[in-house]
Amino acid sequence: MFSAFRRWRRQRAADRMQVAPAQWERIEQSLPFLDFLPAEDRPRLRRLALEFLADKQIHGAEGVSITDDMLLSIALQACLPILHIGLDAYADWVGIVVYPGDFIIPRSVVDEDGVVHEYDDEVLGEAWEGGPVLLSWFDGEAQPAGINVVIHEFAHKLDMGNGEVDGYPALPADMSASDWAAAFQPAFDDFCRRVDDGEDLLLDPYGAEHPAEFFAVMSEAFFETPGLLKSNYPAVYTQLSRFYKQDPASRETQTQ
Repeated sequence: MFSAFRRWRRQRAADRMQVAPAQWERIEQSLPFLDFLPAEDRPRLRRLALEFLADKQIHGAEGVSITDDMLLSIALQACLPILHIGLDAYADWVGIVVYPGDFIIPRSVVDEDGVVHEYDDEVLGEAWEGGPVLLSWFDGEAQPAGINVVIHEFAHKLDMGNGEVDGYPALPADMSASDWAAAFQPAFDDFCRRVDDGEDLLLDPYGAEHPAEFFAVMSEAFFETPGLLKSNYPAVYTQLSRFYKQDPASRETQTQ
């Protein structure tokens, strides 16, 4: 019952939001991969973005001033992966914190001898289980090439849907966990080998850090460079296409 009330409340709030067509177009032009959406999905994504903004709390850190354009850009990118999954996939948290570029997170690890090592980790984003999403924000050409921080971190949120951040999100009933593993494990092993060999993959080598990072990086590629992903790891593309219920590679071919 609470979930139904929350959906009703965010829908009502979204109904009251006004965004000029010119503003939508300006933001979408800065996200060229949205051209891979079928035309009938564009209004659906806009509506979902408004409901997302009604449901989440977005704050700036370290002097970042959150503008309406930033809100819409973050919302459109965050909602792209769940366009056909639904906003309830992000239901167990509300906070998003935006930093001015990469930022530092203090960490500590315990080695095999029980010694605690503390260090500062410079990151572009981070998703906390049951907690907020931390995002870096870059203006214009300062945006790192080949990286989509928003899609990456929200893919981690979907990964958390089964309780662990391991590259295995909670799959819909019509998908097989064994088929997922049969596609992803060999691809991850191959990707790690190619990164270790220094091969220029055109895919973010950060995906070799962990299966969870591989899923997030492949999700970025699925939406931003789907043809590249499909040519390198067709089985992974097929599984992501079934999971996200989208086929951006076919639209990418049509727009070229």
